[in-house]
Amino acid sequence: MTAPVLRPAASADVDALAQLHARSFPAEPWERGALARLLVLPKMHARLAESGRFPAGFILALVVGGEAEILTLCVDPGLRRRGLARALLADLYAAARAIQSARVVLEVAADNAIGRALYAAEGFAAIGRRPFYYRRPDAPAVDALILARPLA
Repeated sequence: MTAPVLRPAASADVDALAQLHARSFPAEPWERGALARLLVLPKMHARLAESGRFPAGFILALVVGGEAEILTLCVDPGLRRRGLARALLADLYAAARAIQSARVVLEVAADNAIGRALYAAEGFAAIGRRPFYYRRPDAPAVDALILARPLA
C-alpha cells in the first residue's frame, strides 16, 4: 500500500464518511446528517485519509479549550494495521500542538479491543469511565473508557 494522503474532509465527503463509519462501527453507525453537522462546526479537525484515490479512514476531533477531543476515528476494516490510524492521529497531534493544546482525550467502548490497543500504543491512559454508555441493539450496554494523552 502506498503512503496515505491526508486532506481536510469537506461536506462533499459526507457520503464517503458515512460509509466508512458504517463499515468501522456496524453496530452504531453515525448518520450522514450527523456527520454533515459535525463537519461544519468551528474548531473541527476533520481529516480524510485516502489510499490511492479511495477514502480509507477519517478522524473528527474538536480542538478547543486547551485540548483536542476525538469524536471518532475510523479506518476501513480491510485497510487496518497499515498505519492509517496512526497517520491520522499524528496529524491531529500536530494541529493540536500548533494551538498549544495540552492533551488529547477520547471515549472508547470497553469492548473495542482493536481501538484500545491502538490508543495504548499511542500513549493514552484511562482517566475515567462512563457506565453503560454505548447502547447496542440486541446486546447489553457497554461502558465507555475515557482516555487521555498528553501532548507535551
